[in-house]
Formats: sequence, C-alpha cells, structure tokens
Amino acid sequence: MPLPVIAIVGRPNVGKSSLFNTLARTRMSIVDPTPGVTRDRVSTICDVDDLYFELVDTGGHGIVDRDDLGEHVERQIRYAVEQAALILFLVDAREGLTPLDRSTADMLKRHSDRVRLVANKVDEPHLAAGTGEFLKLGYGEPLPVSAANGTGRRELLELIKETVSRVGSQVPADPAMKIALVGKRNAGKSTFINALAGEERVIVSEIPGTTRDSIDVRFEKDGRVLVAIDTAGVRKKSKIADDVEFYAYSRATQSIHRADVVLLLIDSTEPVGQVDKRLAKVIADEAKPCVIVVNKWDQAIGRAGSDDYGEYLDKMLPEIDYAPVAFTSAIAGRNIDATIDLAAGLSKQSRIRVGTGPLNQMLQEALAVHAPRARRGRRAPKLFYATQIATEPPTIVVFVNAPDLVTEDYRRFVLNRFRERLPYGEIPIRLLWRARRARASFDATRAEH
Repeated sequence: MPLPVIAIVGRPNVGKSSLFNTLARTRMSIVDPTPGVTRDRVSTICDVDDLYFELVDTGGHGIVDRDDLGEHVERQIRYAVEQAALILFLVDAREGLTPLDRSTADMLKRHSDRVRLVANKVDEPHLAAGTGEFLKLGYGEPLPVSAANGTGRRELLELIKETVSRVGSQVPADPAMKIALVGKRNAGKSTFINALAGEERVIVSEIPGTTRDSIDVRFEKDGRVLVAIDTAGVRKKSKIADDVEFYAYSRATQSIHRADVVLLLIDSTEPVGQVDKRLAKVIADEAKPCVIVVNKWDQAIGRAGSDDYGEYLDKMLPEIDYAPVAFTSAIAGRNIDATIDLAAGLSKQSRIRVGTGPLNQMLQEALAVHAPRARRGRRAPKLFYATQIATEPPTIVVFVNAPDLVTEDYRRFVLNRFRERLPYGEIPIRLLWRARRARASFDATRAEH
C-alpha cells in the first residue's frame, strides 16, 4: 500500500520549499529567492502521531524557466496533483492575489475536493486580516501560516493527520540500501533514476543543470525497498555561477555521505575530467563503496573496449581503483538492473566482520614477506596486532609501538595485503594505526578465531 501523498502546489516564490522544509523539519528543498529553483518533485517521508505520509514539494506553476523547462515542470506538478490525497494550494499573503494564483486555482479545479488553500508569509497578526481577497479563488478561507517562523504548522499537521487517517497509512519499510547517483552535468543520472522508478520521476533534458535538489526516489527490487538519490550535476569550481549551483553541489556531497553505495556516472562520450576526479576524491574520503557507471556506452562501442576503458579509469581515478565498473545505457535501460545488483553486493561486503585471529594471521604473513625497516637513523616500528573495530566501511586498527615510524609506503603495503586476502576486494577499507606499548602485545596467532 503506497503512502498517502501530501502535495504543496502554487505559483513561483510563494514559499513552497520553505513550507516543505518546515513541515518535514529538514533542509531538503533548496530555498532561494531565484524563481524556479525547484523543478522536480522533491519528496520525503514524514509522520504525525505515527501516521505516515509522503510530503511532496513541486515547482512553481506558470514559471517562465530560463532553460525553457516550464513544460517539464508543469508535467511534474500534474503528476503530484494526480497522486495527492491532499493538495496544499499555497499563496503569498504579502503580495496578495495575482493572475498566476488564479491560473493555479483553475488548474486545480477538477481536484477541488482535495484542495486546501494556505496563505503563507503571515509573519505578523495584521497580515491575516488581508487574506480575505483569496476567497475569490473559490477554495474557502485560507489557513494563515508562516513557513519562516512556524506559525500555523500545528494546524497544518492536524489537517494532514485528518486526511491520512481517512485514507489509511502504514509504517513504511526501511530501505535495504541507499544509492547516491553523482556525476558531472548531463552524465545521465536522471535518466538512470527514471529507469529504476519505471516512470518520469525526475526531469530529463539535454540542457545541463536540470536537476538542482537532491531527490530521493523509493523503488522496489526483488521484494526489497531501495532508495536512489538523484543529485545535481556538478560543474568545475570556476564555473559555479550562483548560490543555487553552490547549494546543489553541497547537496550532492551530502548525498554521498548518507548513501550506502555511490554510483559515479561517467559520460563515455567525454574524457574523464576535473569534476569526475573531484567527486572520486569525495567518495574516497568518505570511504564509500562505489560503482563507476560508464553511461552512454552504446555511443562509445567501436571507439573503445571495456578492458581498455577500465585501465583508463584506473589511471584517471586512482583514489577509487577498488571500485568495479559497469557499462550502461540508461536511455535504453541497458544493464541498469545488473548495476543495482552489483551495488547490493558491495553493500553486503561492507557489512562483513572478520575475526581478530584471521586478521592477525594475515598480518603475520605480511610481516614475513616484508617487515618494516629502520629509516634515517630511526628504529624500525614494531607491529603488535590488528583488530576490526567497525563495518560500513570495514575499519581495521593495527597496534604499533610508534605510528609515526610507519611510512606511507608500508601502510599501503599492509592495506594491499589485507585487500588481497579479506572479502573486501571491491570496497574501501579504513586502516588505522594506533600506539600501543610492547607489554600490551600478545601472540596474534592465538587471538580470537
């Protein structure tokens, strides 16, 4: 049973995204005075008194979009309206009734039984008295609210609660995996998301920078609920033109942080560039499992082979050389399911825990092959034992008498030995080095098995 949808609809700049964030108590939708910032349907799951619903923010009805995406925005609004159990028709109490408000009212007319008029920006009591002119829209007296200071939030939640109670709700399943899709602009992220969702969930356009918010899309695969996070395409730092693009990049990095697995989409028709390298570094710094998704591969066939391209990626993106590569065509739906299966395998790998005994057996074998040496008059470090302290990502601590004596080369050697032997061949491992006095050492081969 799908969750009831509560949609926020209105002309541009009436405060839809601010109200969305206020009701959801999150900063999920970008709020900016620039008209048309929200284009797609941005949604999140909320609850009021254990009644769950999907809250949806929409683009501004009637927007004259600078990228000529107005028709796409309107289609996304219609999708939200058709699915909604309750439509919050938002108007601006400060600006008063406008022709676009009337146009929005006409658009919602055949759904009037599910519409509730809400007047936003009633930041001061005297402004409520001026909302009477909105009666002309034909949806009754508006409910006065202020998304900025939270006035009217409780009343809106009671209205939502009444609706959800009437139509029915259930506790949503926790997602088995969250997948963030990141990449430079026009790499095909939104097309990939729509292929997963089986519908036009986000706007797809040849115009770069179409997606601005990070958008969570829930879908089911093999009986499991998954969440795919569509993110804004990233540009070079020197080309970030305004606050909206800055916020979009910030949301993309936040999405990497909260994902279980990251899909880094690479456009096969273009060389790997600065943006791809920058995102790879963020993924590596966050120690996230990653699939490098080479998209638009149908356009590259004949110009490059998959093996050669894999070697090229190892050279260009060394920070994530552990990441497997998938070759896809999102627009044709080719290899999409297999890529998600691959991501699920990485997520499973990241949750494996290895006992201290096997770890120390591997450490002793590494020492036998290549023991650390003294350098520049300093004594050689003494390695005592290793233990795994966390999963997601797998985190291993090696205790040593003096961590500063361990060179970067030797750290890489030990990490590579662990990677060869442990069931973490395609995911990042965090290897930490901690100081421990010699008297605390023990026979590693007799440790936990």
